[in-house]
Amino acid sequence: MPFSLHLNSRTAEVASELQKALNATGHDLAPAALAIARVEYPSLDSKPYAAMLDRMGEEAAKRLKATTHDPIRAFNEYLYDEQRFVGNRERYDDPRNSFINEVLDRRTGIPISLAVVYLEVARRAGLPVEGVNFPGHFLLRARDGGASDARSEVSIIDPFHGGARLSEYDCRQLLRQHVGDEAAFDTGLLQPATRHEIVVRMLVNLKRLYVRMRSFPQARFVADLLLTVDPTAVSELRDRGLLAYHLQDFGAALRDLENYLQLLPRQVDEPEPSTMTAEIGDETTEEEVADESTQIWEHIKNLRKRVAGFN
Repeated sequence: MPFSLHLNSRTAEVASELQKALNATGHDLAPAALAIARVEYPSLDSKPYAAMLDRMGEEAAKRLKATTHDPIRAFNEYLYDEQRFVGNRERYDDPRNSFINEVLDRRTGIPISLAVVYLEVARRAGLPVEGVNFPGHFLLRARDGGASDARSEVSIIDPFHGGARLSEYDCRQLLRQHVGDEAAFDTGLLQPATRHEIVVRMLVNLKRLYVRMRSFPQARFVADLLLTVDPTAVSELRDRGLLAYHLQDFGAALRDLENYLQLLPRQVDEPEPSTMTAEIGDETTEEEVADESTQIWEHIKNLRKRVAGFN
């Protein structure tokens, strides 16, 4: 069976598992992260990894009980010094960095996958930590004195660099590094992320990685999951259509791209031809909608001819 068909045959199962994880009460991230891992590891048994997180949470709780002044430092020493988790700087784009089972096995990952481990172990240990959907580099935040001390300062934590605490200046520099010198820093960028936002970011990161690798069947699988998680994500409908186009699934591509144009903020009449090419994963501003619609219309016209030829 071709790999793309194999992926398509289990999309609904993984999507259902992911939706169930997101609809569950509480703040658990592990079930959703382990569901995402099944994109690459279809037979993954999640129980050993959940048990591993439980054991680490118990051990981390012991370290926290033994400290009286700086629980974040004690937790970081356990996770990074004892357990030897580390950011994978040498092979940042290795897809294994994005899957929680591989991160737990290999003790290395990218910011958001390491953040998921940090959040899940901290939650089990009783240390309140939240995710921060910071542009270009996922971060964490926690109160220095714990949740019971509302007067304590909030620490911004970098899960990729050993749990380092970041100052506002560090965050400004990090923003410029990932977004550019023109980026405007706002403290709103450091607000807590919801579980849904974290999962969407994990999926978007994974989709972009697969596209860069030209692993289009897997990228399309992830686009399906993104639309399951957020059916209103119009840009994901566009990306799924473009991925179907690359995979020569012309009927599916035509449906998605036609629906995409219909769902744009304003109705766009058929434009003049353009030499521009729509790119998978690009985010569009309001001013760019018309230009992008030109590109999509070119794809649609070609697809209509191809689909008509099959009838």
